[in-house]
Amino acid sequence: MNNLVTPLKALAHETRFKILNLLMTHDLCVGALSDRIGISKAAISQHLQVLRKAGLVKGEKRGYWTHYSVERAVLRQIADELSKRADQVLRSEGICYRAFATETNIGERRGMNMCKDCCEHPEKLKGKPEDCAPDQIKECHGDTKDHPCETEKK
Repeated sequence: MNNLVTPLKALAHETRFKILNLLMTHDLCVGALSDRIGISKAAISQHLQVLRKAGLVKGEKRGYWTHYSVERAVLRQIADELSKRADQVLRSEGICYRAFATETNIGERRGMNMCKDCCEHPEKLKGKPEDCAPDQIKECHGDTKDHPCETEKK
């Protein structure tokens, strides 16, 4: 997962994304990137350093200047990994059934495999989950018996 997070963090910055897009069509030096994007050479160098450390670009010395290019194989690996994650099948174990609970089946949902959140409606809490009032617990869970907040208070 870390080999996916680092490059995605690097690409999350708008300027670095612009740099990568420019480098997709041309190998460019810091000066050319600076002119095209409209920021200082020092700023471009810092962004390139982040992209290099993430494995997204490489530099090649040509005369006095270093020209940068995209590591396309790394981009393909990232795309493949994201594609695999998008194609993963949703498994039924571990699902929080609260999302499927309605007023008509509130009684049926007791004992179901629910997530460990203390409250289904955290926006209605006044403070921390362990400070749930009995009426809040009833609204969220149908009753106060075996509510996680109640267990924590004991």
